[in-house]
Amino acid sequence: MAEVSIIVPVYNAAKFIKETVASITAQTFTDWELLLVENGSTDSTPEILEGFTDERIKVIRMGTNSGAAKARNRGMELAEGRFVTYLDADDLWKPEKLEKQLAFMKQKEVAFSFTGYEFADENAKPLGVVVKVPEVLVYKKALKNTTIFTSTVMFDTAQIDKSKLMMPAVPSEDTALWWSVLRSGFDAYGLDENLVYYRRPGKSLSSNKFIACKRIWNLYRKQEKLGLIYSCYNFAGWAMRAVLRRL
Repeated sequence: MAEVSIIVPVYNAAKFIKETVASITAQTFTDWELLLVENGSTDSTPEILEGFTDERIKVIRMGTNSGAAKARNRGMELAEGRFVTYLDADDLWKPEKLEKQLAFMKQKEVAFSFTGYEFADENAKPLGVVVKVPEVLVYKKALKNTTIFTSTVMFDTAQIDKSKLMMPAVPSEDTALWWSVLRSGFDAYGLDENLVYYRRPGKSLSSNKFIACKRIWNLYRKQEKLGLIYSCYNFAGWAMRAVLRRL
């Protein structure tokens, strides 16, 4: 049984998935399993996934596109590792990512961690914009600081039951999960090292600023059920930090 399970939801990722998987197989830490959750792709992604021969790589087929949340949840259900981490199908890890993050979590004996990262263009060329992360985030601070990026997160399922790590079927499901875990009493600890490349294709959802704002606002009001004034306060903090991260 591998010590670390890596969950990657895959949908129409033929352009990127080989490079993403290569960044995993290049890890200096080798005791991992990779769960590629194929989510009903209509391009050549399924054929590409069949070509991976590393025994640590497992392809899980969802049949139809049921969204990233359900794909990640299916991966969580099947994950055998004590530590579970995520990687989006178009992002990349630096070779030492798993080794450094796992050592960080064990040293500090924490259940929830995240790392710094750098923005990259569609061709995975680093843009020089590195996001630094705080030492620790608690629930109230995280509401106005969405620094936690999916491809940097790692959980210790010996401390947090996997039933509490299921993403809700809402827009910005990843942020909703982080807040849920933090609200339940766990803190998130930041490893302030740039270990991930966040690729931003021109047509990505996150590039649509209006949609991003609407998703966060709905999380405040509908998911967290915050009052109007408190939602506005947190939204202002979120918007300011979102702008600063891209400068």
